[in-house]
Amino acid sequence: MTLLAWVVAWLLDYWLGDPHHWPHPVRWIGNLISFTQRQIRRCCKNDRALKIGGGVLWLVVVGSTWIVSWGILHLANMVSAWLGWLVEVWMIYTVLAARCLSDAALEVYRALKDGTLEESREKLSWIVGRDTSQLERPQITRAVVETVAENSVDGVIAPLFFLMIGGAPLALAYKAINTLDSMVGYKTEKYRAIGYVSARIDDLANFIPARLSWLLLTLAAFFLRANPRQALLIGWRDRYQHSSPNCAWPEATVAGALGIRLGGPNTYFGERVEKPWMGDEQRGIALDDITRTIQLMMLASLFALLLFAALRTLAPGIA
Repeated sequence: MTLLAWVVAWLLDYWLGDPHHWPHPVRWIGNLISFTQRQIRRCCKNDRALKIGGGVLWLVVVGSTWIVSWGILHLANMVSAWLGWLVEVWMIYTVLAARCLSDAALEVYRALKDGTLEESREKLSWIVGRDTSQLERPQITRAVVETVAENSVDGVIAPLFFLMIGGAPLALAYKAINTLDSMVGYKTEKYRAIGYVSARIDDLANFIPARLSWLLLTLAAFFLRANPRQALLIGWRDRYQHSSPNCAWPEATVAGALGIRLGGPNTYFGERVEKPWMGDEQRGIALDDITRTIQLMMLASLFALLLFAALRTLAPGIA
């Protein structure tokens, strides 16, 4: 029943994505983060206090997410095994974001193909933190490819990894960790202190999944007739070409698979950030690289599902 729940949840994400009008735990987690952060800022007035407060923020949000999800799943199983199974499917479905990521990338793709440059910049701004107001079409395309590659880890591979280890409650707890990093884990004056704990623990949580993405995306490149050899070699060579200890693994692997160059300088919150390049520029980036990256991400997510399901079967005591 457990492995069937994984497959059904993965298929639901593949088919449905995240309809905006449906209730979603990440929105509730986001509301909890916003509320808790406001209370902490009222009490903590210097960087040292904000760092401590950031630790409290992390404990409250992640702890509450795990406790509530475990409690709901436990109560559902007490009522009926079938109800428990349905709740488990729903929980797993909500932590997967492959289709949502694909849809967001395709919105920019369609704007680049048939719309205006201004429309492309606006739709890109919905999914990236960098300044998009001055980007040209190749830079927009590169940003979309980087976003899909990077988020293949925290959108699919990492949730499935924690699902294998600790079931749906731990997968949701990981989603809380990732949401905290997305909301407060910035190296800006406003968030540097209060987001310190969240950013460091998110790096730790994604450490193994990011490195698995190197192998999973390389395998996907083989089946999609990209360049698996370059994906493997450049993914390893450029794995540290990023300020994050994890982001370069999937991005460099995709760059190698497609024969393009990713990374480089960008502007975030009005500050220019110099980033190293990843990959070898065998050709200029093309619009179709967006759809090819989506295909790589989707197939890698399927391989992740199969890998973690196999490990769960071989070691049933993991979760």
